[in-house]
Amino acid sequence: MNFLDQLRAAERQNGSLLCVGLDPEPAKFPAGLRGDAGKIYDFCARIVDATADLAIAFKPQIAYFSAHRAEAQLEQLMAHMRRNAPGVPVILDAKRGDIGSTAEQYAREAFERYDADAVTLSPFMGFDSVEPYLRHAGKGAFLLCRTSNPGGDDLQAQRLAGLPGEPFLYEHVARLAQGPWNLNGQLGLVVGATYPAEIERVRALAPTVPLLIPGVGAQGGDAVATVRAGWRPDAPIVVNSSRAILYASAGDDFAEAARRAAIATRDILQAAKP
Repeated sequence: MNFLDQLRAAERQNGSLLCVGLDPEPAKFPAGLRGDAGKIYDFCARIVDATADLAIAFKPQIAYFSAHRAEAQLEQLMAHMRRNAPGVPVILDAKRGDIGSTAEQYAREAFERYDADAVTLSPFMGFDSVEPYLRHAGKGAFLLCRTSNPGGDDLQAQRLAGLPGEPFLYEHVARLAQGPWNLNGQLGLVVGATYPAEIERVRALAPTVPLLIPGVGAQGGDAVATVRAGWRPDAPIVVNSSRAILYASAGDDFAEAARRAAIATRDILQAAKP
């Protein structure tokens, strides 16, 4: 199956729009693991096993692994997810953005080294920084569009005077992802849950692409408003929660607590479907 088919199948199988973000910080691990970067795989694997039947996707953030020289643990974790959660696609959150042969190498890193099903990208350098990823058959890519951080306004909310109607930059990115850039039919967009009105606008401009929506949970995004703005029966949304699930407990029951937090979030998202 291609990435979009995987998303739809996982949504049906697990009755879920919830993406479990894997952002391991050893300083926040439970007491038996705390501060030990060598236990990143062990911690994340427990979270995966506790939530595998609750998620539409998993989203490991590559910096949380590479900062601790834990790339080998990320490879191990990717293999673990393939074995233990084969129906749940994996989005590598890398936010790459480069051109030519460098982009080709980043694409190989995401799709060949780590065997991810999709990757996050910055579109700032233009289409030739995105196109190498689209050569990998069936793989997905999410372009940063309207992100959840306050500084997103600095560029994303600026108008493009040279285009008809002077759209905001994020609106232009949405149109490109829906149209001429979507060569393999697997492009999606990243839109923050902290901006539900913009989610609705992006969905109007890009009615069929998947949306990856971070910002629910610790960042304070409104889960109900997010689903109502972005979900459509024929267009998946992937609503990410990381810290609220990973660190639901600082005790030995961290995996069980993560499962309870994931169930609660999943159920809220499901109930919000129009």
